Amino acid sequence: MEVVNTIGRRKSAVARIYVKEGKGKIVINDRALENYFPLVQLQYIVMQPLTVTETADKYDITVNLQGGGIKGQAEAIRLGIARALVAIKPESKGLLKSNKMLTRDPREVERKKPGQPGARRRFQFSKR
Repeated sequence: MEVVNTIGRRKSAVARIYVKEGKGKIVINDRALENYFPLVQLQYIVMQPLTVTETADKYDITVNLQGGGIKGQAEAIRLGIARALVAIKPESKGLLKSNKMLTRDPREVERKKPGQPGARRRFQFSKR
Protein backbone atom coordinates (compact mmCIF):
# COMPACT_ATOMS: atom_id res chain seq x y z
CA MET A 1 0.00 0.00 0.00
CA GLU A 2 1.32 3.44 -0.92
CA VAL A 3 1.01 6.52 1.28
CA VAL A 4 -2.48 8.06 1.32
CA ASN A 5 -2.49 11.87 1.55
CA THR A 6 -5.56 13.84 2.75
CA ILE A 7 -6.32 17.20 4.31
CA GLY A 8 -8.55 18.21 7.21
CA ARG A 9 -9.62 21.69 8.24
CA ARG A 10 -11.39 23.22 11.24
CA LYS A 11 -11.62 26.94 12.06
CA SER A 12 -8.17 28.21 11.04
CA ALA A 13 -6.35 24.89 11.61
CA VAL A 14 -5.10 22.89 8.61
CA ALA A 15 -3.90 19.29 8.99
CA ARG A 16 -2.12 17.39 6.23
CA ILE A 17 -2.42 13.65 6.90
CA TYR A 18 -0.14 10.91 5.56
CA VAL A 19 -1.33 7.35 6.25
CA LYS A 20 0.64 4.16 5.54
CA GLU A 21 0.55 0.61 6.86
CA GLY A 22 2.27 0.15 10.19
CA LYS A 23 1.80 -0.46 13.90
CA GLY A 24 -0.47 2.45 14.90
CA LYS A 25 2.08 5.20 15.54
CA ILE A 26 0.78 8.79 15.27
CA VAL A 27 3.33 11.61 14.82
CA ILE A 28 2.23 15.27 14.79
CA ASN A 29 4.80 17.88 13.73
CA ASP A 30 7.63 15.44 14.61
CA ARG A 31 6.17 14.81 18.10
CA ALA A 32 4.23 11.84 19.47
CA LEU A 33 0.46 12.18 19.92
CA GLU A 34 0.76 12.05 23.72
CA ASN A 35 3.36 14.85 23.72
CA TYR A 36 1.52 17.12 21.28
CA PHE A 37 -1.91 16.67 22.90
CA PRO A 38 -1.36 16.05 26.64
CA LEU A 39 -5.12 16.23 27.33
CA VAL A 40 -6.86 12.85 27.12
CA GLN A 41 -9.98 14.45 25.58
CA LEU A 42 -7.99 15.76 22.60
CA GLN A 43 -6.26 12.40 22.14
CA TYR A 44 -9.71 10.79 22.13
CA ILE A 45 -10.91 13.20 19.40
CA VAL A 46 -7.89 12.34 17.23
CA MET A 47 -8.35 8.59 17.74
CA GLN A 48 -12.14 8.53 17.13
CA PRO A 49 -12.09 7.49 13.43
CA LEU A 50 -9.56 4.74 14.16
CA THR A 51 -11.51 3.32 17.11
CA VAL A 52 -14.84 3.42 15.25
CA THR A 53 -13.40 1.51 12.28
CA GLU A 54 -11.23 -0.70 14.58
CA THR A 55 -8.01 0.13 12.69
CA ALA A 56 -6.04 1.78 15.52
CA ASP A 57 -3.05 -0.61 15.22
CA LYS A 58 -2.99 -1.04 11.42
CA TYR A 59 -1.73 2.32 10.15
CA ASP A 60 1.09 4.74 10.90
CA ILE A 61 -0.05 8.36 10.63
CA THR A 62 2.11 11.43 10.09
CA VAL A 63 0.50 14.85 10.48
CA ASN A 64 1.67 18.34 9.49
CA LEU A 65 -0.37 20.90 11.44
CA GLN A 66 -0.63 24.66 10.96
CA GLY A 67 -2.73 27.35 12.61
CA GLY A 68 -5.64 27.30 15.02
CA GLY A 69 -5.89 26.33 18.64
CA ILE A 70 -5.53 22.88 20.16
CA LYS A 71 -9.23 21.94 19.91
CA GLY A 72 -9.48 23.07 16.27
CA GLN A 73 -6.27 21.22 15.46
CA ALA A 74 -7.54 17.99 17.02
CA GLU A 75 -10.80 18.18 15.06
CA ALA A 76 -8.92 18.97 11.83
CA ILE A 77 -6.82 15.83 12.36
CA ARG A 78 -9.99 13.79 13.00
CA LEU A 79 -11.50 14.93 9.68
CA GLY A 80 -8.27 14.21 7.79
CA ILE A 81 -7.89 10.73 9.27
CA ALA A 82 -11.54 9.91 8.50
CA ARG A 83 -11.06 11.00 4.87
CA ALA A 84 -7.89 8.90 4.62
CA LEU A 85 -9.67 5.81 5.98
CA VAL A 86 -12.42 6.26 3.36
CA ALA A 87 -9.75 6.53 0.64
CA ILE A 88 -8.15 3.29 1.88
CA LYS A 89 -11.38 1.35 2.58
CA PRO A 90 -14.47 2.85 0.85
CA GLU A 91 -16.81 0.47 2.74
CA SER A 92 -16.03 2.32 6.00
CA LYS A 93 -17.66 5.51 4.66
CA GLY A 94 -21.14 4.68 6.00
CA LEU A 95 -19.84 4.01 9.50
CA LEU A 96 -17.80 7.24 9.62
CA LYS A 97 -20.60 9.29 8.10
CA SER A 98 -23.16 8.01 10.62
CA ASN A 99 -20.79 9.15 13.40
CA LYS A 100 -20.50 12.61 11.74
CA MET A 101 -16.76 12.43 11.15
CA LEU A 102 -16.79 13.22 7.41
CA THR A 103 -18.55 16.59 7.69
CA ARG A 104 -16.38 19.69 7.71
CA ASP A 105 -17.62 22.07 10.41
CA PRO A 106 -18.09 25.38 8.49
CA ARG A 107 -18.20 27.68 11.52
CA GLU A 108 -15.53 30.38 11.45
CA VAL A 109 -14.81 33.42 13.62
CA GLU A 110 -16.85 36.44 12.51
CA ARG A 111 -14.72 39.44 11.64
CA LYS A 112 -14.55 42.56 13.79
CA LYS A 113 -16.40 45.51 12.29
CA PRO A 114 -14.94 49.05 12.25
CA GLY A 115 -16.16 51.53 14.85
CA GLN A 116 -17.15 48.91 17.42
CA PRO A 117 -15.24 46.77 19.95
CA GLY A 118 -16.01 43.31 18.53
CA ALA A 119 -17.89 41.41 15.86
CA ARG A 120 -21.35 41.92 17.40
CA ARG A 121 -20.63 44.04 20.47
CA ARG A 122 -21.44 47.76 20.32
CA PHE A 123 -20.22 50.58 22.51
CA GLN A 124 -22.59 51.45 25.34
CA PHE A 125 -25.38 53.80 24.26
CA SER A 126 -25.54 57.11 26.10
CA LYS A 127 -28.75 59.07 25.77
CA ARG A 128 -27.32 62.24 27.40
